[in-house]
Amino acid sequence: MREILLDRRLQTMVNDYVPSGEILDDLVCFFSIFSDYTRLRMISALAISEMCVSDIADLLKLNQTTVSHQLRLLKNLNAVTTRRQGKVVFYSLRNEVLNDVLLKGVEFLGY
Repeated sequence: MREILLDRRLQTMVNDYVPSGEILDDLVCFFSIFSDYTRLRMISALAISEMCVSDIADLLKLNQTTVSHQLRLLKNLNAVTTRRQGKVVFYSLRNEVLNDVLLKGVEFLGY
């Protein structure tokens, strides 16, 4: 077994900082939001305006079944909220943090 070169104080800091348990599970779920092309495009669109399924499908050239499926996933991950107007359901980002993370990714990649 290798000897750890960090002093005890740094070892403690690392152990306290590295997520585990429920926090780690929640972080994995959060970042999974960004692991699909369609979801990324939908998040980008919803960062501009709330939209219904048919508008998202038309704008992004996707079928409504795909959009509905991805919106259901995003809703289950607490990433979007809904507002009903008669028979139409409008979707919006729960908050700007999702768009901020997406933009940080673009910035990280140098675009």
